[in-house]
Amino acid sequence: MDELVERVDDQDRVLGVVVSRRQGVQEGWLHRVAVTVCRDERGRILVHRRSEQVSRFPGLYEVEVGGAATVGESYEQAAARELTEELGIRALPRLLFTFINRSGLSPHWLGVHEVVVSDADAVVPDPDEVAWHSWLTELELRSALLEWCFTPDTHEAVSRYLTFRTAQS
Repeated sequence: MDELVERVDDQDRVLGVVVSRRQGVQEGWLHRVAVTVCRDERGRILVHRRSEQVSRFPGLYEVEVGGAATVGESYEQAAARELTEELGIRALPRLLFTFINRSGLSPHWLGVHEVVVSDADAVVPDPDEVAWHSWLTELELRSALLEWCFTPDTHEAVSRYLTFRTAQS
């Protein structure tokens, strides 16, 4: 079943129009997507390869875990739900920033979150969503971004995330 999402404007204000995500993507209508970057206590970043069974970008690598915010969901609620569904992690990710992402299937507002996973071994990916995962240092991640095939929005989201983290330290 296709997810129902709310259309938003170029200021990320809900327009009160509910559409299927499929239609929103086809028409290029702005809607909200929430993603989370997972770090462990050593500062490593979780990278995963999408399952071959997923409908969008099968087999590609990704740093963010997430999906569309459904009707009535905040960015934080959507991020927490997706984190549980895809990785088995029950946590409330912290929203860092939002931006209009034009590098995916269609333009959408992307809410980028972060969560620190205290027990890196507690990650239990859903095999229907995640085929492989590993924790990489920032240097290893930067190298992987140049060598591996990542989803279209990963490069911009990760670049903005790393810039944000650097500015905060």
